Amino acid sequence: MKFNWGTGIVLAFIGFIAFIMYFVINMNTVKKYDTDLVTEDYYKAELEYQNDIDKESNAKNLASNVSWKRTENGLEISFPEEMNTKEITGKVFLYRPSNKQLDFETAISLSNHNLLIPDKRLLDGRWNIKVDWQYKGKSYLFKEEISY
Repeated sequence: MKFNWGTGIVLAFIGFIAFIMYFVINMNTVKKYDTDLVTEDYYKAELEYQNDIDKESNAKNLASNVSWKRTENGLEISFPEEMNTKEITGKVFLYRPSNKQLDFETAISLSNHNLLIPDKRLLDGRWNIKVDWQYKGKSYLFKEEISY
């Protein structure tokens, strides 16, 4: 068999197609490259985005906003001192971008102005924290990316 330009071009196309197919199959089957959406109900969350903007604006207008710090017992979330803790309600969402199974949410129940999330529930690394809370009928939102 004689090797000419036509044969070389056909072999180049076959090689290129095989190369692309290898990567498509590899990306779809290997668990290491598996990715998840931030939320399953993405479009519903997108429609509520203006509410989140309004809540964040309310939180920024406070004299002191929610803050956090890492302690030896875990993640301590502090609410404003001037507010009555019995009237603060809401939820804290912790989202782990690298592993959906580690995400969790907890209800806010305060005896003092601090909420403690135990150290055993958090792994070292990046977390997105979202505190969605209400005080006297007004909604507030605190969002931050933290390294724990």
